[in-house]
Amino acid sequence: MKTIRLTAAQAAIRYIANQLNEDGEPFIAGCWAIFGHGNVAGIGEALHSERERLQTWRGHNEQTMAHTAIAYAKQLGRRRAMMVTSSIGPGATNMVTAAALAHVNRLPVLLMPGDVFAGRGPDPVLQQVEDFDDGTVSANDCFRPVSRYFDRIMRPEQLLTALPRAFRTMTDPADCGPVTLAFCQDVQAEAYDWSEDFFAQKTWRIRRPQPDLVEVRQVAAILRTARNPVIIAGGGVHYGQAHANLQAFAERFDIPVVETQAGKSSLPWDHRLNFGPVGVTGASSANAVCADADVVLGVGTRFQDFTTGSWALFNNPGRKLISLNVQAYDASKHGAEPLCADAAAGLSALAQALGDARFAAADPALKADWFAAADRVTDAPDPEENALPTDMQVIGAVQRSAGPKTVVMCAAGTMPGELHKLWKAGRPMSYHMEYGYSCMGYEIAGAIGIKMAEPDQDVVCMIGDGSYMMANSELATAVMMGVKITVVLTDNRGFGCINRLQMSTGGAEFNNLLDHAQHVNPSRIDFAAHAASMGAETRKVATIAELEAALVEAREAPGPFVVVIDTDPYPSTEAGGSWWDVAVPEVSAREPVRKARERYLENLKRQRVN
Repeated sequence: MKTIRLTAAQAAIRYIANQLNEDGEPFIAGCWAIFGHGNVAGIGEALHSERERLQTWRGHNEQTMAHTAIAYAKQLGRRRAMMVTSSIGPGATNMVTAAALAHVNRLPVLLMPGDVFAGRGPDPVLQQVEDFDDGTVSANDCFRPVSRYFDRIMRPEQLLTALPRAFRTMTDPADCGPVTLAFCQDVQAEAYDWSEDFFAQKTWRIRRPQPDLVEVRQVAAILRTARNPVIIAGGGVHYGQAHANLQAFAERFDIPVVETQAGKSSLPWDHRLNFGPVGVTGASSANAVCADADVVLGVGTRFQDFTTGSWALFNNPGRKLISLNVQAYDASKHGAEPLCADAAAGLSALAQALGDARFAAADPALKADWFAAADRVTDAPDPEENALPTDMQVIGAVQRSAGPKTVVMCAAGTMPGELHKLWKAGRPMSYHMEYGYSCMGYEIAGAIGIKMAEPDQDVVCMIGDGSYMMANSELATAVMMGVKITVVLTDNRGFGCINRLQMSTGGAEFNNLLDHAQHVNPSRIDFAAHAASMGAETRKVATIAELEAALVEAREAPGPFVVVIDTDPYPSTEAGGSWWDVAVPEVSAREPVRKARERYLENLKRQRVN
């Protein structure tokens, strides 16, 4: 057996560079890195030695670097991923939030933080978190609950099993998610005689699990009894590349389709069977269809509370739930009849089992009425109609400026709900929303990841002032790397959506809008100047007409282009939507809270968890 002597870090990076996807591309497209004492000497030296094959990029925050990596994987339907490395200590724990985001969304990312000395010679090392009762604990144990696979590398030869397990996890359709390899810093530098065979190129194919025939028969039997079935399209439609299968299935049986946040753009918005977004931020058309449905067929959805209206949306007393999902955990949620399989394979098998079954078509007027309502709130306003533009009017302006290659993206705040309701997605993967974790600060970093995944697309990042203030530093990275993105920053001077939620539950306006927070001086943040200071081209606009003109300019800009517009924090789209279970205090001195509690108890009666 031929061997080669390498450090553990050199071996890890060489192995990673030789792992391919089924298209023959490196599965790990590159590595985001901020170096510190826990990774610069070992992993840093190893990345330098492989820099021609495995590119390294430098960001400004470990969390947002990981967000970029995660967005890249999401936009490519999990067919490729990225690696992120940090030092021990705060650099590592900065990535925990991103790991949770990837875990919730079932997205692959390889996290490789430095760790304490396995040999414990300098114990305690700089930035080490000491557990007084457990000498094996380090800060990286925080990653355990938010990693699909976690390992601590305390000997070089542990990589022989840890690395294949890591790639198995990241390429498994059911178990896909973040991998954390906590790499003890002394071990990174330790040499070992490796078999050359360990570094042979390997292709990782994403399995497409076929359905169990008994499950197919059982699900088909339930569906045949339906009078008013509905399909809920989730993110699994995208990850399973099942868009054509979904469309063919819906058309063959004339079943309406509604879309979750993760599933939006599964069908073109104007397809006759796409009845729009579902749930708390859903369309009245989709929610009416769901309220009447006697059989609900979820395809690649985890039935999050925003999708189900906290399980109060499906009002048909005879309602039956079917879940087609590649993950058995999701396929059996809430008493669903499971069809555990790849989305495309499951739809094909189910279509064959249903034969010539036909179902009553949903009323097309529901769809027409909804989009008429959506158009009214997104139309350009009369200049004298409102002092400040609404977020809905901003969306309308972006929609009118969008082209066939536009990808609109967002994550948190007001915009996700309004975009889910109002955005008209014309093709698969043209709508990118991180709403599983709804993580503020994902937006700018995520936009970079999308653009890196699909360089020919026109990426538009919708972000509020609250999210921008939490994580804007990767805008400087976009400038430095020449990554062209358009950022539309809506400034409503605080956390507008939470302020509205606070008011809707009877609470007084408190600590959400900046004017309602403790302050000595009023907030005077100049977002355009701030973005310009990082090198972006910027415009501050006052009207929807000026916004549309700026978006035309943005198309010709060579790099990041930021448009800032002040918006009204109070209006939201009144049409559509459904109840969301946000517990209201049972006892309060405030009369509005007591009335909100009464409404809450009434809505709880509609909740059906099984």
